[in-house]
Amino acid sequence: MMNTLYVSDMDGTLLGSDSRVSEFSASTISELTRRGALITVATARTPATVVPLLASTGTTPPAIVMTGTAYWLRDEARFDKVCFVPRDDVEVALELCRRCGVHPFVYVMAGDGRTLDVYHAAASLNKAEQSFYEERSHLDLKRFHLGTPPPQPAFTNNMLLYAMGAKESILAAYDVFCRNTECAVSVYPDIFNSEVYNLEIFPPGISKASAITDLKKRLGAERLVVFGDSLNDLSMMAIADVAVAVGNALPEVREVADVVIEPNYTDSVARFIAEDFDS
Repeated sequence: MMNTLYVSDMDGTLLGSDSRVSEFSASTISELTRRGALITVATARTPATVVPLLASTGTTPPAIVMTGTAYWLRDEARFDKVCFVPRDDVEVALELCRRCGVHPFVYVMAGDGRTLDVYHAAASLNKAEQSFYEERSHLDLKRFHLGTPPPQPAFTNNMLLYAMGAKESILAAYDVFCRNTECAVSVYPDIFNSEVYNLEIFPPGISKASAITDLKKRLGAERLVVFGDSLNDLSMMAIADVAVAVGNALPEVREVADVVIEPNYTDSVARFIAEDFDS
């Protein structure tokens, strides 16, 4: 049997309409893992939310988090293969954000190798930011510092700058970044509100594809099957042997997919993996 690595996006793909892994998907993936299937996720999320969401899903390969900036080793509860934004690029990025009226959350890895300190320098949060903060403020593995710019020493351990806001301002900032920095930049609409856009600034060369390519080699997999729904999934779909889009995926994603399956809320990813693995 050809050794296959299955990699799924989370939001809008593996997660259902309630932003959770269903009991059926969790039990199916756990059983397939027990039988030898290599299944993991590649997500923009940090371990603070990935860990509880995958708690009942018994996957063994590292999870690709923060769109490829690092692996998360579930059995050891720590980051691995971490990439940092160069210090000079952090300073340039913060200045460009300020000029565009965008205030990013700045993610800095703490000294324990597992916790993130998240700084936000603005005096107040916009509606999208406030909702984002309230949903995550109680979680382990993430500490928020609101109204506080990152201290200078933190610039050397910066993993991500993440902004959200009105479509026009975020797209304007994205255009500026593409012209003025070598950092990897990703922009995509929020899956629940198309008027809210997300902007992510990563170390140069980072993408889901770069992390998956490394992981595939690390695991000795011969075949790659990926699942996605949004623009930040396009890079990994381009390198897959089989690129699968869920039925609710953006048109751009469905267009490049080899296969389009049922929407995310039908356990379609777990069902596809089970059928593919058994075939």
